[in-house]
Amino acid sequence: MKRVCLLVISTLFSTLALADLRIGVSIAQFDDNFLTYLREAMADEAKREGGVQLQFEDARGDVVRQLSQVESFVNQKVDAVVVTPVDTAATRNMTAAAKKAGIPLLYVNRRPQEELPAGVVYIGSNEKLAGRLQMEALAQKMGGKGNLAIMLGLLSNDATHGRTAGVKEVLAKYPDIKVVEEQTAEWQRDKGMDLMSNWLTSGRQIDAVASNNDEMAIGAAMALRQAGKQPGKDVFIGGVDGTPDGLAALQRGLLTVTVFHDAKGQGRAAIENAVKAARKESVPAVVDIPFELVTADNVAQFKNR
Repeated sequence: MKRVCLLVISTLFSTLALADLRIGVSIAQFDDNFLTYLREAMADEAKREGGVQLQFEDARGDVVRQLSQVESFVNQKVDAVVVTPVDTAATRNMTAAAKKAGIPLLYVNRRPQEELPAGVVYIGSNEKLAGRLQMEALAQKMGGKGNLAIMLGLLSNDATHGRTAGVKEVLAKYPDIKVVEEQTAEWQRDKGMDLMSNWLTSGRQIDAVASNNDEMAIGAAMALRQAGKQPGKDVFIGGVDGTPDGLAALQRGLLTVTVFHDAKGQGRAAIENAVKAARKESVPAVVDIPFELVTADNVAQFKNR
């Protein structure tokens, strides 16, 4: 009887040990609002899964630091690696390190510009769709004519290029809408505010702003108010992400439109698929989390998402 009990206990502890998974997560930068929601969703999903330990690292916008973090995860022999890249054009060495070690690698939110090898997963959204949804809504508000300014995110990010390409795809249908400004504010609210102030000071007539994210859009709206102009009346402003701040700004009339980017959905899918990959279960090469248009008419539906 003692032997049976010892065998059961031994088997139980062995099973628990096998069930514990360690996942290394390198986030491009902790001080990014959207990536904060993404990180929180990952932590929540790990708790829900049970037996999953996440090791978060902040790359602080540094490509070299992020590569070092991934190499450290590989050396620690974690069960899977999750990365939101600092620079989507600089992922090859991270991919190679994880592949060589046979450790599952999942890129989340920012799609690498390299062709990902078999077994490496991308979880995110179609960035062009975000730009198309945003610009179509702005074009309708503009009556199909006027001057447009585009606020770009970090030029090293695939999201910047994809969202802007989506905007320009829609503009091809509206020859009377002219792009008069196109500059980066690096995803930041304060830089968006400064950039909008500079545009206004130059005397350039701007009828609408297509911002690659909500933070820059909010900054643009704040600059307009400081200049005595009314966002939503004098200038239409569109954002992307549908963050809590973005949704609140939309309800207050600062933003005309935004596009909901599902941080919770991406975070949950990242950990869910990392766990599956670590357990040698089948995972898709791409997990698409769709964008959704948010206007004053439906904003309430997104408040708790």
